[in-house]
Amino acid sequence: MSATFSHLVPFGANLRADGRVHFRLWAPSVASVTLEVEGMAPVAMRREPDGYVSAKLRCPAGSRYRYRLPDGRAVPDPAARAQAESVHGPSLVVDPHAYVWRHPSWRGRPWHETVLYELHPGLLGGFRGVMAQLPRLQALGVTAVELMPVACCPGRWNWGYDGVLPFAPDPGLGTPEELKALVDAAHGLGLMMFLDVVYNHFGPDGNHLHAYAAPFFRTDATTPWGEAIDFGQPAVRDFFLHNALYWLNEYRFDGLRFDAVHAIEPPAALPALAAAIRRGVDVGRHVHLVVENDDNRASLLRHDAAKHETPLFDAQWNDDWHHCLHRLLTGETSGYYADYTDPAAKLARCLAEGFAWQGEASAYRDGAARGEPSRHLPPSAFVGFLQNHDQTGNRAFGERLSRLSSPAARDAARLLLLLAPHVPLLFMGEEWDATTPFLYFTDHEPALAERVRNGRRQEFARFSVFADPAARARIPDPNDPATFRAAIPDPVEAGSPDGRAAIAWTRHLLALRARDIVPGLVGCRSLGAEAVGPSAVRATWRLGDGRELGIAVNFAATPAPLSRFAGTTLAASRPGVGERVRHGEIPPYAGAAFLSLR
Repeated sequence: MSATFSHLVPFGANLRADGRVHFRLWAPSVASVTLEVEGMAPVAMRREPDGYVSAKLRCPAGSRYRYRLPDGRAVPDPAARAQAESVHGPSLVVDPHAYVWRHPSWRGRPWHETVLYELHPGLLGGFRGVMAQLPRLQALGVTAVELMPVACCPGRWNWGYDGVLPFAPDPGLGTPEELKALVDAAHGLGLMMFLDVVYNHFGPDGNHLHAYAAPFFRTDATTPWGEAIDFGQPAVRDFFLHNALYWLNEYRFDGLRFDAVHAIEPPAALPALAAAIRRGVDVGRHVHLVVENDDNRASLLRHDAAKHETPLFDAQWNDDWHHCLHRLLTGETSGYYADYTDPAAKLARCLAEGFAWQGEASAYRDGAARGEPSRHLPPSAFVGFLQNHDQTGNRAFGERLSRLSSPAARDAARLLLLLAPHVPLLFMGEEWDATTPFLYFTDHEPALAERVRNGRRQEFARFSVFADPAARARIPDPNDPATFRAAIPDPVEAGSPDGRAAIAWTRHLLALRARDIVPGLVGCRSLGAEAVGPSAVRATWRLGDGRELGIAVNFAATPAPLSRFAGTTLAASRPGVGERVRHGEIPPYAGAAFLSLR
């Protein structure tokens, strides 16, 4: 197998074997475009059908280039493989074959083996810093590392969702070769690598598409981030399809997480995109596609294991799962948590059927129906989590569960997260109960920074605790460098007695999952789940190998009665809990899991 990889993107700057570079840009809104390569004479680009312009020029990898528009504006390549400095600087010609892979035969791992670990690479020192963490994560029991978006963003740091050049790794995180080395190193340790990609909007600074490709956006629809992207345009569909294939084929990522796909229109674009991606990767590779979708469209996850069909999307981040558990752990009822009255019953529905909302009217959404029936889907079609970048960072002060719940309750919740047959996700630092906040941070120029700061604080005006402008003024400024620094996980905490105990508990549960749960996940089905108290749940599943898995958790200060479990205690959140559950009572703030033979 070749030790180098590339994906032929039909636009951007492609270095050919003869030493020439083929530059190609979709620019239907301007009469002409001039290519400017530093150190060379400008070249008028040739007009092609369907709005493209192109030019071929002999120049080496590392050459800096821009496109000059008729109004005099010089813009970067929207499909640049790298940027020299920032979103406003020149683009770079990149040789995809410059990196020689050490583990080119890696084919990935099956989806049911997935244990995700989401992280922000900038908070760990960029791609090199993340690479240094890989052995630790492997030893913990993680099987897949998920990077928050790495596309080039304005400023020194950003969450990643303000990307405007989706093919270029942000230079503040590292070079293309360093990102490939990170993926390669993960594969050498048996770890999958996932990437979060954003196809629903571009960031507010550095996006020049309106100037030369206005049809990229719809004029009749908007998203929370501005004009909607027009997936009805073939050139737009190609842009994002090849972006996905570029990350999967050239960088060898094992999976993609698609951000907020409910903001992508028309709805038919999503299944078409997934099908095209599936066709565009090598046969025999395990490539996984995961969505974040507030609409709970179970139809995107259709899967017929009996027919050995590959699903369109392997799974969805299950916000319902999180919201139920968050309300049980913290008692919070504001915002969307108001929809989760009777959280134990709704959690039971998540454990048995996937979504809590499967077409019912949502009060939080002004009575609009939300979701589709999901009980026919396997548990592996849902990613469960207690924390992630959104659910933590979208809080005014970015508090983690370590600040909001008791250790005993978190131990029980972690048992459920890591031993239930749903695919689990851990957020960076969660394994040691990190107390450092995860705040929303950006690094915009002053005028935009002011709008972002005011907009961020105004988001919380509807909460009674922030009704007073003086209270809102306490919300950290996203553009203050201290906000970014505060979000960096503190490794000293991991070495504390409490940190070591939390890590040991996480490692123990993941070892049990790998040994006792994963071998039976293919063909796993629910046998039912029920609330056995206002804050307690019991659930059982039939594993694919015939064994029965049972889990009971209680997040109340009083015991909860339940019928007895059969089988052997697999794990308990503290000594004695398993025996009490076996005899018909879940102690306060506790959980236990059981396995029975065929």
